This record gives sequence, structure tokens and C-alpha cells, in this order.
Amino acid sequence: MMDTITLKDIKLGDEVFVIYHNPHTPTVANIKPAEIVSHPKNPQALALFLNDTFHTIEDDDALFQSESAAQSAYEQMYERDSGF
Repeated sequence: MMDTITLKDIKLGDEVFVIYHNPHTPTVANIKPAEIVSHPKNPQALALFLNDTFHTIEDDDALFQSESAAQSAYEQMYERDSGF
């Protein structure tokens, strides 16, 4: 089981880690740090600031408290997908 942060536990200013899939090369994924910020179009909502871009936080986004937790999840996902 992945050690993710629940959306109710995040707050403005938190640093989180995500497994980010390159939109131009979907088979490439990296672990990236992101900051929890105010959504630029809805100050009542939170957003991820990742790669100099705001991203709406979706219910199915996996946010991790540490890079090592994200790395473990990454290894679990890709180990399972590769059939090991």
C-alpha cells in the first residue's frame, strides 16, 4: 500500500512529492517536489505548483510527504507493471 497524504491533511505551503508523467512522453515518469499553493483562479481552493505551473489537485492524485515514500510507491508501481 502506498503511503500517500490525504487531501484533507494538506495545507497551504506544504511541500509534497508526486510521481509526474511527462505529458510529451507518457512512458517517462519522475519524482518531483511540488508546493501546495492557493489556486490562482479560486483563492478558496488549493493547487499544486509543479514545474512552474499550477495544477488542480484531483481526488486521484497521489501526494507523498517525502521523496523516499514517493520512490517506494514508484518502485511498487513499476515493479508490478513490469511483471517482476
